Amino acid sequence: MSYISESRRKTAESLKKKFEKRNMEAFYCETKEEAKALVLSMIPEGSSVTWGGTESMVQAGVCDAVKTGNYEFIDRSSAKTPEEARALYGKIVCADYFLTSTNAFTKEGELVNVDGASNRVACIAHGPEHVIVLASMDKLCGTVDEAYSRIRTMACPPNAMRVKADTPCAKTGVCADCLSPSCICCQILVTRFSRKPGRIKVVLCGEKLGF
Repeated sequence: MSYISESRRKTAESLKKKFEKRNMEAFYCETKEEAKALVLSMIPEGSSVTWGGTESMVQAGVCDAVKTGNYEFIDRSSAKTPEEARALYGKIVCADYFLTSTNAFTKEGELVNVDGASNRVACIAHGPEHVIVLASMDKLCGTVDEAYSRIRTMACPPNAMRVKADTPCAKTGVCADCLSPSCICCQILVTRFSRKPGRIKVVLCGEKLGF
């Protein structure tokens, strides 16, 4: 085991206690394969499962496993009209499990997220019965302010490119604090406590995932 991986493991052990104080359960996996197995073990077969935009879950192989597994998969991309999208969103917020990542988290156990359409931050805050967050250790920040800075600097530009947003950061790779109609930084959510104990489970991963 390298010094870096040993350090991450010890950091994760400390973080678990911080998350627990905030009514969130936390776990640590060395690899994305271990993380995938752990996430799937948390979801009983037959459960309704959905997600927001989450490259971390995609890269870990969780999304493909859900699509092909014995679950009721709620596919937010299947809606063809605004009316279908609204009806589908009603199912999403009532899902058994919502899978996501977090744009950043702090050493005090706070989750920090920035969203455009805001369906992801809405479901983290309220709605689905269970929320499972998969986040790589490189998203660790000292404070909420540092987390927000990291998101705007490291996460938003590549994410804007991923969704083909017509924003300055998609063109330059640098945040311009824009008010573009295509802005993907419309809502900021800081999850500092889960009123329902254990509703939010955070799986930390030693391998890099997402942005």
